[in-house]
Amino acid sequence: MPLAAERQERILAAVRKHGMVRLADLVQQLGVTPVTVRRDVTLLADRGLVQRVHGGIALPHRTQAAPTREGAPGAFGPMATGALVGMVVPSVEYYWPPVIQGAHTAVAAARGRLVMRASRWDDPAEDRRQVNALLERGVQALLVAPTTAGDAAMELLRWLRSLTVPVVLVERCPPQELATLALDAVMTAHALGAGLAVRHLVTLGHHRIALITTRQSPTSKALRAGWQDAVDVLKLESREGLDIEVPSYGAPGWAEAYTDVLKRSRDLGVRALLVHSDREAIGLIEQGRELGISVPHDLAIVTYDDEIGAASDPPLTAVRPQKHRLGVLAAELVLAKVAEVGEQWPVHRLELWPNVVVRESCGTEPQPETL
Repeated sequence: MPLAAERQERILAAVRKHGMVRLADLVQQLGVTPVTVRRDVTLLADRGLVQRVHGGIALPHRTQAAPTREGAPGAFGPMATGALVGMVVPSVEYYWPPVIQGAHTAVAAARGRLVMRASRWDDPAEDRRQVNALLERGVQALLVAPTTAGDAAMELLRWLRSLTVPVVLVERCPPQELATLALDAVMTAHALGAGLAVRHLVTLGHHRIALITTRQSPTSKALRAGWQDAVDVLKLESREGLDIEVPSYGAPGWAEAYTDVLKRSRDLGVRALLVHSDREAIGLIEQGRELGISVPHDLAIVTYDDEIGAASDPPLTAVRPQKHRLGVLAAELVLAKVAEVGEQWPVHRLELWPNVVVRESCGTEPQPETL
């Protein structure tokens, strides 16, 4: 039997790793009686190193002053003020800065503080590590954009659901295998955005529209579903050979791959492309010039994301997700949940529609820019 100090260190290591640990699991892991585990847990709790939760223990979250309900109401009701909110995102580049800024705006308006950490794409273990670091920091709520594909990701989502602080997923939703997992989520309706792009091109007279995506894009699956649905519903010409994956702009072999796409499109009579994302659309325009293909006269392009579409030559018609607004709403939702802790909240799954910003790359008159 391990000594008391060794047992307690192992208990702390387990709770640091998992965020929350059941007492029954500790009994099994340590090979001691329930009475011994309860005694160790009591000593750790008395020292402020863990806190008791139903059926187990968790990291303490008392390093910050308790938030209050006072302050301006948000979209979901009264928001907690003075809360420390943690945020884990897969990147701090390209798509994510406006989302982070939106969350920061909402938290700051409630006199709280946002603490952000970057994880990595497709790395559930790193997601968990960063969440644990924020829990140790004492956050009272979490905004998380975790990996959602694979067995390890599903275990991560189950763990997030078990935490004792409110959690809202950002631009993520549990997969179908966990359809009833009670996690709140605020996300962009990416599939619908792809459908909006297809419909815009159809109104301009196009009936054969190719989809161009990058191989590592986490948004590709939703865009493909939306593109396929729109092609079917609008009874457009066959989509066979029109769903094309390419390397990211600037990656090895990108120029040759983009040239092949343009040649294939010309051979198939395709005169309209939906491209994810802006960099790839700009790369296609560049390679098109080398082939004598002019945008928009020979080829119409709609890009998805609209990070730098307005600066392209010609400026790109784009589907623009409401990234800043998404960050605001995710933060307001989690702050409302902090204020109403203990209440029986319904699970929120909120989708924001992106909008189409018309510029010159489709051969139509540009609309006034709005943010």
